[in-house]
Amino acid sequence: MSDATEFAKPRASVFAGLRLTRTAIFAGGILLFWLVLALFGPWIAPHGEADIISTKTFAPIGEGGWLGTDKLGRDVFSRLIYGVRTTLLLALVTTVISFTFGVTLGFAAAILKGWFDIVVSRIVEAFMAFPSTLLALVVIGAFGTSITVLVLTVGLVLSTSVFRVSRALGYDIGVMDFVEAARARGEGTWWILTREILPNSMAPLIAEFGLRFTFSILFLSGLSFLGLGVQEPAADWGLMVQENVGGLFLGSSAALIPAACIASLTVSMNLLVDWFQQRQQGETVLEKIDQ
Repeated sequence: MSDATEFAKPRASVFAGLRLTRTAIFAGGILLFWLVLALFGPWIAPHGEADIISTKTFAPIGEGGWLGTDKLGRDVFSRLIYGVRTTLLLALVTTVISFTFGVTLGFAAAILKGWFDIVVSRIVEAFMAFPSTLLALVVIGAFGTSITVLVLTVGLVLSTSVFRVSRALGYDIGVMDFVEAARARGEGTWWILTREILPNSMAPLIAEFGLRFTFSILFLSGLSFLGLGVQEPAADWGLMVQENVGGLFLGSSAALIPAACIASLTVSMNLLVDWFQQRQQGETVLEKIDQ
């Protein structure tokens, strides 16, 4: 065995040794519940997402449907089930897009350094100088409110934060002994990125993915509430709040129910991310004590 291999850092799975707490189990149960509804929604929903089931608008809970009706007489319960699929799918796609661009450019800037790092960092800082919501409103207002424009816009806006995190991780890990040993062995940039830097960045990146996913849900719901996100007759939780907000003055809960669903989804995701980060920090402390 060569002397360079003594610098190799053992990489255990980021999920190894994780013990579920009651909070994590509770939060995971909520996420699992919404995931099941998203997967099997068409078979669970009693009506279609655009079906008008009653001539009475803003009917109370129990009349015309399990959760009442909305402003057009549609079943709130059915639209809620169809809406979770739209909300989760769009949030997942935008988060994946943001990580694809952010992680790739962030690690590339950390490894290549020089003019590439300077140019990309200045461009990202220029975009981050604008409020994210305002930037998204300008882009969507200019190119239209299609799902493609919505997903790409939100994904690119979120990628700026992912870029900064990835770049910082790349710089921190890039100066460690096991990376220097890989360079001394003559390993290429792609090998160092995929075999050394990326695997040792998984824990913070997973936590960041959870946070970006949560922010994507809130961001997309906010845009739908403003009328620049998902459009009718499709069901989306943010859109459901916007189109039924007038029912609050009539005592209807058609706007409050999707708002509560958004809160339950984002809070449970945040609780899981907090649990994961605390466990990872605990494992890091134990490793330092053992050393």
